[in-house]
Amino acid sequence: MNIGNFLLDAAAKTSGNATYSTLFTVGYLIVIVGIMYFLLIRPQRKKTKEEKKMRENLQVGDDIVTIGGIYGKVISLKEDTIVIESKSDHSKITIARWALQQNLTVHDD
Repeated sequence: MNIGNFLLDAAAKTSGNATYSTLFTVGYLIVIVGIMYFLLIRPQRKKTKEEKKMRENLQVGDDIVTIGGIYGKVISLKEDTIVIESKSDHSKITIARWALQQNLTVHDD
């Protein structure tokens, strides 16, 4: 066996191993991205969708909590804002609709 054939055989084996290694790495990355999707992205999207639905189904008279911790009752609704009456001193506050954290009133759907 001469040295040229030995080098060609070694290069062919290395090329095969490199292809296998590359495919394994790409497969590993796809699995990691899939796990990240199911553990992080999908639950966050579900939560965002539920919050959006809650804000769209808000009605006048509902008891709510804002993200700042203010408890109040909805007095009026507009497209982007909500006017609430606070529980403690009955003052009226205008808040952004996105600042609504929780609707405490249970509605029959």
